[in-house]
Amino acid sequence: MNYNKKTVKDIDVKGKKVLLRCDFNVPQDKSTGAITDDKRIRAALPTIQYLLDQGAAVIACSHLGKPVATFDSYVKKQAEKGKDPASITEEEWKKSLKKLSLAPVAVRLSELLGKEVIMAADVVGEDAKAKAAALQPGQIMLLENTRFEKGETKNNPELAKAMASMAEVYVSDAFGAVHRAHASTAGVADYLPAVSGFLIQKELEIIGGALANPKRPLVAILGGSKVSSKIGVINNLLEIADTIIIGGGMAYTFSAAQGGKVGDSLLEADWQDYANDMVKKAAEKGVKLLLPVDTVVANAFAADAESKVVKNGEIPDGWQGLDIGPETIKLYCDAVKDAGTVIWNGPMGVFEFPAFAKGTEAVAEALSQTSAITIIGGGDSAAAVQQLGYADKMTHISTGGGASLEFMEGKELPGVACLLDA
Repeated sequence: MNYNKKTVKDIDVKGKKVLLRCDFNVPQDKSTGAITDDKRIRAALPTIQYLLDQGAAVIACSHLGKPVATFDSYVKKQAEKGKDPASITEEEWKKSLKKLSLAPVAVRLSELLGKEVIMAADVVGEDAKAKAAALQPGQIMLLENTRFEKGETKNNPELAKAMASMAEVYVSDAFGAVHRAHASTAGVADYLPAVSGFLIQKELEIIGGALANPKRPLVAILGGSKVSSKIGVINNLLEIADTIIIGGGMAYTFSAAQGGKVGDSLLEADWQDYANDMVKKAAEKGVKLLLPVDTVVANAFAADAESKVVKNGEIPDGWQGLDIGPETIKLYCDAVKDAGTVIWNGPMGVFEFPAFAKGTEAVAEALSQTSAITIIGGGDSAAAVQQLGYADKMTHISTGGGASLEFMEGKELPGVACLLDA
């Protein structure tokens, strides 16, 4: 995939209407609807401010959550949960949509920009079209949740065309959504000249650079629960990394594949052959593949469970591995000391439980002390680094968990592929 794409700085936006795809999929308080973390809104500010300063009229759009776009689909979904279809009202469905309105985002964005953000009542309806037509240079409006339109996730050409008809230029700045070929992330680029915003530009330069031309040695740390979700990443990184470190729940599938006892630990039995293939491939390619040598086990999946350290592959029945052990921590931290580039995706254990967060904490601390380029691939590892207070010590924390994973797999990202090449 070509990572070298045109950006907002490569085109003239003065006096033009710009459709800007942001990632405003922010967490909200379930009872009040208040935004509990505005990091994603703040991440969009540099591109928005630049466009406004250049005299563009900005039509921002985003998805939020997973609304059910039609009443029929809503009834079907509720029936699957055991609800009587006859008791489900249209009012109830509309309430579910209201909870996922982008109106609170418009309010927060207004506060951060220090200027009014005009909120549209729909995506491509009469209100959105009228407000977009009246929008003046230096003004910004926000369309309603793009997933309120059933054609959004299907990349419906009619919806993409209707969105594009309101603007003259398309700017993509929602890295967290570029791995999805939706109407607002890829489809609109069929009808408008499309370039990246600063957020996507940074992701492409840093992650793309680390994959295409890394400062060596390149060390990849992969954690998380499942081998199945990381197999493509491991496979691709075996072509470019010098060392691959495996932690988290997926380490037990590797252990079982090599004949180890894993007790009640997380295990994907169907993926043991793949795990062995990866070990073999690493040996053939001369890539160091580091697996845990000891593990912290517990007698239950609970924060206050009884725990002890055992050798890897010697987990007793009735016990489950929830973190890497002290010897493994030392092994892994030593491996990143002299690295040139480190990519980290996925925690080393169940870091939500303080007793089983030591492995993840130690790796985060080791990365904060290395002089290497450190890239955190979104998702749980990004949350861990932020939670532990090491965020400002990392070179780059990706804004897209799923997107950064697919990027590291070497997959084409539809929301990037559709942008104009530089």
